[in-house]
Amino acid sequence: MHRFFLPPENIGKSRVRFPAETAHQIHAVLRLRPGHEVIVLNNGGQAFRVRLEDIRPAAVTGIILDEIPLTGEPKTHLTLFIGLTQREKFEWVLQKGTEVGVSAFIPLITRRTLVREIETAHNKQGRWQRIVQEAAEQCGRGRIPEVHLPLELPQALDYPWPGPTLRLVAWENETQNGLRQILQHLPEQPQQVALMIGPEGGLSLDEITQAQEAGWVTCSLGTRILRMETAAIVGAALTLHELGDL
Repeated sequence: MHRFFLPPENIGKSRVRFPAETAHQIHAVLRLRPGHEVIVLNNGGQAFRVRLEDIRPAAVTGIILDEIPLTGEPKTHLTLFIGLTQREKFEWVLQKGTEVGVSAFIPLITRRTLVREIETAHNKQGRWQRIVQEAAEQCGRGRIPEVHLPLELPQALDYPWPGPTLRLVAWENETQNGLRQILQHLPEQPQQVALMIGPEGGLSLDEITQAQEAGWVTCSLGTRILRMETAAIVGAALTLHELGDL
C-alpha cells in the first residue's frame, strides 16, 4: 500500500486533501483510481488508512477509514554526523541511513572533507529532505528524518543536545573500544545516540583529540578499513541492532 507524508493541516477529522505535487504523483505517476486505499502519515506519530475519493491532476481528496499503528520507527533517536562528500555518495547515505533507522543527519566539515562549500549545501537541503522523505515512505518509517545544514567540526562537537546523549566517533586507530562492547556495557538504554563518521581520509589525530576532550567516545567498527559511506551505514545499523532497535 502506498504511503504519503502530508502536512498536518491537510489532514482533517474525516477527510484528507493531498497537496498538488502529491496529487500529481497519485494521478499521473501511480495512476491510482477512486476506491484505492493508501496510508497517510502526519510526521507526528500518527498514520491513517485512507480511501481515495476524488482524483484530479492537481487535486486529490480521500476519506479517513481508521488510524493504524506505526511499527517502523525506532525508539532510539540516532543522529548521524557524516562528512560532506560527492553528491552521489552523500545522497546514498541519506537514503540507506533512513531505511536503517537514522533519525537525523548532520553534514560535517572537517580538515579533510572533500566538499566544503556551505552555500552549495544550503541550496541542496531541499533536495536532501525530499530524498529522506521518499525513503521514509518506501521503508515504512513513521517520521521523516531531519537533514540539518552543515556544521564545522567544533560546532558539531559542542552540539546543544536536548538531553543526555551517548556521543560516539568512529576511528580506525581505536583498538580498545569496539562499538559493540561499548553498547553492551551501558548502565542504561540511551534514548539519544550521536555517531560521527569522518570524511574520506578520516579525522586527523588533532581532531580526534578535540572530540575526546569534548566528551566524545572513540570506537572501532572492526578490523577492516571501510569507505566513509560504508562506515556510515554499518555504524548506524550496528548501533540500532545492539540497542534492540533495528
